[in-house]
Amino acid sequence: MINGNVDMEVDITATEVEAVLEQLDGTKSEGPDNLHPRILKELAREIASPLAKIFKQSVNSGVVPYDWRIANVVPIFKKGNKSDPGNYRPVSLTSVVCKVLEKILREKVVKDIEVNGNWDELQHGFTKGRSCQTNLISFFEKVTDYLDKGNAVDIIYLDFSKAFDTVPHGELLVKLEKMGMNMKVVSWIRNWLKGRLQRVVLKGELSGWKEVTSGVPQGSVLGPILFNLFITDLGTKSGNVLIKFADDTKLGGIANTEKDRDTIQEDLNHLVNWSNRNRMKYNSEKCKVMHLGINNKNFGYTLGAHQLEATEEEKDLGVLVDSRMTMSRQCDTAVKKANAILGCIRRGISCKDKEVLVPLYKALVRPHLEYCVQFWCPMFKKDEFKLEQVQRRATRMIRGMEKLPYERRLKELGLFSLAKRRLRGDM
Repeated sequence: MINGNVDMEVDITATEVEAVLEQLDGTKSEGPDNLHPRILKELAREIASPLAKIFKQSVNSGVVPYDWRIANVVPIFKKGNKSDPGNYRPVSLTSVVCKVLEKILREKVVKDIEVNGNWDELQHGFTKGRSCQTNLISFFEKVTDYLDKGNAVDIIYLDFSKAFDTVPHGELLVKLEKMGMNMKVVSWIRNWLKGRLQRVVLKGELSGWKEVTSGVPQGSVLGPILFNLFITDLGTKSGNVLIKFADDTKLGGIANTEKDRDTIQEDLNHLVNWSNRNRMKYNSEKCKVMHLGINNKNFGYTLGAHQLEATEEEKDLGVLVDSRMTMSRQCDTAVKKANAILGCIRRGISCKDKEVLVPLYKALVRPHLEYCVQFWCPMFKKDEFKLEQVQRRATRMIRGMEKLPYERRLKELGLFSLAKRRLRGDM
């Protein structure tokens, strides 16, 4: 639905600005303008009114100050070979003042999109009320339903190459206009994206400035929502189950016959055509197919000219999913990570009082045992025991608890068993 080219004045009040300033994290880094968030937060009441006037003038005139369009880029290592630049994620440190305005504009953009009915129902990334867990549960609920009815199922994992850095500005702005967004906000975003400069900061050394000709700034507030809006029309023609989390896309469907296989391949072709039209490229090496079901015929699929490689297991939004769908491998992985951190706590923390160890366990160990657990909840008693054993070990480390039964230790420490916490989470 398109609501015409809305061109109303954007009103930004001192109250809005002060509320955002007070929410700033004073421990975060400053941007290239050297205005630290702690200073802005502590002076929120004093500077809210003049900032509101500056913000209002900037948005309604469509002019973004130079300091708001420059960024220090810090490379964050992901995984793989550390000497390969492709294994680093570039995070932009931009002006904190600009981020305050971005946060206010984001709320207005989301409101416009919701009013015009252009929200992406398939998207779970950077979306209020949705998460990795809702993505996994929504997708695999349909997949397991197919499997329970005796079908073979093929899942295609798709990955864009440098997705956030390659979004073409022209195509993005055209889509924003078609969505019925306020034209003054669109003009401001156009100026915000145009003529951006960035430099790399590494171990105290600075590179020269380089112009940014595509992409949405990673580390900005508006960047993720703009990317979501850019790929809203991705997968709208899919005849199978398709779901997105930011740039990570999964396509799944029944694969009993050649006709089923052709339907999945047709959906893949639509996705490739979309990427060509929108000047985005898939990372063919990271795109895989997983075959599920006892009678699966292991059909082959192509992504453009590339033959997709079959995989037995895939890390899906941080959860290890394998072709047997038993979740035992995920349990083993979670237990291994949790035990490693528990070992570090035991060796590195000399004080064994519950006031010290219980908060450390809750903050550093238990999250590994419960991340998206409503999706991969253990099926077998042996896996349940492995998970519970980590908490048993943790509670035994506390002074005075060594010889008490497990249930007594939990009561003394004010903890529940992991099985009980999973049940409560399910409910």
